[in-house]
Amino acid sequence: MNYESAVPYFYGTGRRKSSVARVRLVPGTGNVTVNGRDIHDYFGLETLKLIVNQPFGVTKTEGQFDVICTVKGGGISGQAGAIRHGIARALLQAGDENRASLKKAGLLTRDPRMKERKKYGLKAARRASQFSKR
Repeated sequence: MNYESAVPYFYGTGRRKSSVARVRLVPGTGNVTVNGRDIHDYFGLETLKLIVNQPFGVTKTEGQFDVICTVKGGGISGQAGAIRHGIARALLQAGDENRASLKKAGLLTRDPRMKERKKYGLKAARRASQFSKR
């Protein structure tokens, strides 16, 4: 589906771990396209599809918007969380009455958990070489 720029849409950026999702909501029938592929092709697990569609269930807007998103970085679980965050932020643009329900469900909060960086002198973020008395 190719949407012209004349079609009005709502935009939201979602992030989780190292994944970044750019989400556009276009009035439509509920199709979700991720990186040019259908959601059923992109996410194999049913739980990830539920995570992506969670904001629509909370705001009772299932089947009202088509989702076109590009997502980069991280793994599939982080990408699903990033898309969910982006959809929630785009729904805020669609109508401010959605804010209370999205905030109560915790969908507007960016998940702050990131991979800890490796420190010098250690083998990993916290893993040191084994201590030996002699």
